[in-house]
Amino acid sequence: MEEEIKRFALVWVSAIVSVSYCYYILPRIKAGVPRLLFILPVCLQFFVSPMLFSSWFFIFPIMFFLTGMATLKLMLFAFDLGSLSPRPSSLFQFICFTCFPIKKLEQNPKSQFSFHKWILAAKVAIVGVLFMFHVRGYKYNLPPVLLWGIYPLYMYLPFELGLTLLKSMLTIVLGCDLEPVFDEPYLSTSLQDFWGRRWNPVVSSILRSGIYSPLRGRSKSKSGLSKFIGVSTAFLASGLFHELIFFYTSGHETPSGGVTLFYVLNGVCTATEIVVKRSEFGKRWTVRPVVSWMLTMTFMVVTSGWLYFPQMIRGDQIRQYTKYVFVS
Repeated sequence: MEEEIKRFALVWVSAIVSVSYCYYILPRIKAGVPRLLFILPVCLQFFVSPMLFSSWFFIFPIMFFLTGMATLKLMLFAFDLGSLSPRPSSLFQFICFTCFPIKKLEQNPKSQFSFHKWILAAKVAIVGVLFMFHVRGYKYNLPPVLLWGIYPLYMYLPFELGLTLLKSMLTIVLGCDLEPVFDEPYLSTSLQDFWGRRWNPVVSSILRSGIYSPLRGRSKSKSGLSKFIGVSTAFLASGLFHELIFFYTSGHETPSGGVTLFYVLNGVCTATEIVVKRSEFGKRWTVRPVVSWMLTMTFMVVTSGWLYFPQMIRGDQIRQYTKYVFVS
């Protein structure tokens, strides 16, 4: 463990040096393919870094912050796109906006992202209850159906609260308003609302700028088909990246394809929903918000329980976490 801690610190020192190189050197290079060629060694370093560790406790933050956030943002920066363009005024800001899932809030926070303190308090209370259930062993007395129903809360709430705390600290340090890491995804009334606005808006923005918009721009027609292809491709890319995460954290087990299928299925359904809503049929027939919310949440629970969560108990590393919070 001590050796991995030292290695973890060295990886982050190396990452800061690499991002600093991107800040000072890359703006002197013409945007596009030439700048991308100078970025690729940094991206390769971030992809290889998780292989230096054996514990998911070190693998996951490197995968999420460096292999995921930093790599995608720097590749967009190569073409003067994304949250790094225009380039932040200071190196410290550039490092933070590169490595962490944050983005400057472009609109008045009160008008678009009203985050009530009581909602945050309720989430903290729920996490406390889940922790008590685990410590006291109450979950052994719960029906299996209910146990699987609260399983997503074990995975989602600590993750959201951790990123929210990180965002709050960076808001103070950077002195600017930042977009929320999540925007109450459980209130989504459609798949487009869930994936496009409420679930991890920063990642959605990256996929939109890096995959969806270029594909739409290259399409000769702006028809529903080009939109369908753009949305589906963005989801496919997200699925492949999540397969890579599970590959590293499962002890390099061969991917089953379930995670990719989850994202492809959601991508196809989201794209279909967008096309249908903009058609004459969709404009003529509207669904009540309560009904659309129930359909959306049911779809997410069923598909994640069928395809996504089973992958989280594959492999020794992931099982270390799931066994602790769910099985033990």
